[in-house]
Amino acid sequence: WGYAVQGALSLKNLPTGPGDSINITATYSNGASRYVLGGVSPNSFAIYGNNSVPGTYQSVAFGVASDGVFAGTNNLNGTGIEKTNAWGVRGAFNHNWSPYWSTSLFGSYTKIDYNGTATALICTGLGANVAGFSCNPDFAISQIGTVTRWTPVKGLTLSGEVMYTYLDQASTGVLPLTAAATKPAAFYEFKDQGVWSGNLRVQRNF
Repeated sequence: WGYAVQGALSLKNLPTGPGDSINITATYSNGASRYVLGGVSPNSFAIYGNNSVPGTYQSVAFGVASDGVFAGTNNLNGTGIEKTNAWGVRGAFNHNWSPYWSTSLFGSYTKIDYNGTATALICTGLGANVAGFSCNPDFAISQIGTVTRWTPVKGLTLSGEVMYTYLDQASTGVLPLTAAATKPAAFYEFKDQGVWSGNLRVQRNF
């Protein structure tokens, strides 16, 4: 059995302006990672970079969040599940410049933690127990961004968003990986990665 708990705080009537607000949530889970990450489990993240040590194709950061790791191989030797711990904090400040313009500053931090047994099972299953490579599936992902919205008429909103995402993964060293999607089979250096993203959106509510 897994569980998750969440607390939330919303501050309104701020001195910065009418309608401004600060909203914060904090979540912890054991065996129920999707309540921290949102969506469904498992959630997988992969960011590639061109900066890598000589002899490798690219650098890469991986993060895979599961509800638990199956510790048995059949119904005769056990069906234990090593549950995954996860916690995260999210917050946003929204400011209304006028009845037509508003800006939000938002951020989040999420940490995924596998226990020792789960770590050993994952690393053995991936064939990652090789010389010169330190396997650790734990990771953290953080994001910070801002979005500005323009609502010229009721029900129509145009917005522009900029966000930075940083994937802090715990594995280090070089590992040969099989071909996946557009990436060839090659040696990759495991390294933390960051990426910028932008989004333009038009939303019409009827």
